[in-house]
Amino acid sequence: MQGILTNETRCLRCETVTARDETFFDLSLDIEQNSSITSCLKNFSSTETLNAEDKFFCDKCCSLQEAQKRMKIKKPPHILVIHLKRFKYMEQLGRYKKLSYRVVFPLELKLSNTTENTDSEYSLFAVVVHVGSGPNHGHYVSLVKSHNHWLFFDDENAEIIDESAVQTFFGSAQEYSSNTDHGYILFYESLAASTS
Repeated sequence: MQGILTNETRCLRCETVTARDETFFDLSLDIEQNSSITSCLKNFSSTETLNAEDKFFCDKCCSLQEAQKRMKIKKPPHILVIHLKRFKYMEQLGRYKKLSYRVVFPLELKLSNTTENTDSEYSLFAVVVHVGSGPNHGHYVSLVKSHNHWLFFDDENAEIIDESAVQTFFGSAQEYSSNTDHGYILFYESLAASTS
């Protein structure tokens, strides 16, 4: 389940790239309304400009400089765990709020926009679902694919569900909806891992 992220920072004055590797066990992705895992991953890897009070100390220039920073997956894990940030602190409310945004997560995922090497392909095999309208209360259920069947687990109850039922846990297209069952943590298995 462990992968390696590379945090790259490029000085805009001398073009020197500083790279720092760090291990990860899951990716925590910011989410937006009516988006997809692919767009969330693109945002995760997008370039950020460091300027004003966020300038970067460049070792080559020996001073604070404007720079561009981005995160990339250097070594994808065999099991990719994606945590959707469904709980956000709302300053005006003074508390956390659940984001019921619709975020489409595919059954097959390609990590083409975040890795340095060729596409890494993954297959969804489990979803942890948060049921409830807020962060301080609710219930967790799970969907697990086993022997080519999707199973729904809710405490001691387990039942076989149709693969198409997975998409009912994408989230709500409208901000206020009676549907409170939303995919929260996604588990993908590398297709390369299953063939080796």
